[in-house]
Amino acid sequence: MRHRFSQAVLFLFISVAFMAVATSFSAQAQSPAGVAADKAERIERAISAEMSRSNIPGVSVAIVTDNKLQWSNGYGLADLENFVPAKSSTVYRLGSISKPITAVAVMQLVERGKLDPDAPVQKYCSAFPEKQWPVTARQILGHLGGIRHYKGIEEVNSTRRYETVAAGLEIFKSEPLLHEPGTKYFYTTYGYSVLGCAVEGASGMKFTDFLRDNIFKPAGMNRMRADDIAELIINRAQGYQKTRSGELRNSALADTSYKIPGGGLVSTVEDLARFAIALQTGALAKKDTLEQMYTRQKTRDGNQIGYGLGWGINERKGMRVVAHGGAQQRVSTYLFMLPEKGLAVALMANLEGVGGRLNELSGQIADILLEQK
Repeated sequence: MRHRFSQAVLFLFISVAFMAVATSFSAQAQSPAGVAADKAERIERAISAEMSRSNIPGVSVAIVTDNKLQWSNGYGLADLENFVPAKSSTVYRLGSISKPITAVAVMQLVERGKLDPDAPVQKYCSAFPEKQWPVTARQILGHLGGIRHYKGIEEVNSTRRYETVAAGLEIFKSEPLLHEPGTKYFYTTYGYSVLGCAVEGASGMKFTDFLRDNIFKPAGMNRMRADDIAELIINRAQGYQKTRSGELRNSALADTSYKIPGGGLVSTVEDLARFAIALQTGALAKKDTLEQMYTRQKTRDGNQIGYGLGWGINERKGMRVVAHGGAQQRVSTYLFMLPEKGLAVALMANLEGVGGRLNELSGQIADILLEQK
């Protein structure tokens, strides 16, 4: 009985927090540059419904239309124990949305002639030993390189601190490839660790320094950075998981320093929106480079996969969707883009296991935004 009462009180708090922060959405929706008031109301209802359905403590959202950040806000609680509201400035782990950022860094070096995407990746990452078959950056970008993913929960919940990208390769670098590169699609976070190492080798810079100078600063991303569990990061969200009975608990401890390029960055929804804008306006890569990234890759036998170079590629109502989700301890995240429309939706939640729901919610929000009056 005591547990049921505490849960009821908890969700009353979440509801109050949602209503408190929601008022700013309606106010900003009145501005000509923002989201129309009727659409804003429907978007808010969709967010509220999903939070209730999935029992999500806190969500932050940012909306881009016409390649402009039109609105951002937070709902619910970023920290349940201390009753801290979620805001647009709340910092969450990106999870695997780190991968398209790393992919942009790789392709920037390709544009500059510093990295050949079809050369053996060891040319740029000597810390990754040669394997039974050659493997290239292009193959790794599309998850066609045969590098393995996590082996078990011990790796997923690693609390060991790794000081460099190359040090993180120690977990898997001595193992053979799972299959001949180009023959199968196999999603891998560790493959992106190798790409981060290649960025360092090709650029002569520390991986995070290259991201800062070539992606974060040009895009105006002021809060994007590597995750660090020891440092004080202002407005960092706490994270939660659900038990089988539906009870919320604190997420497991994890140090993401072993996988910064594939799942070790933190950010706000506003910085994710700025990343989308910078891509869609050509501030980070050339048009033909982006077209390569946004094109589904093929296995050697000609079978098309649902992944480009660093991005998931899909369609919605006849329009190309370029997107990526993230899932790890403390968070579920999703970045949805319709490049031809100059539209993007960034969603970040402090509950594990709801990435699929954020995917669907981002599509619902896009549908509302694109509706004609």
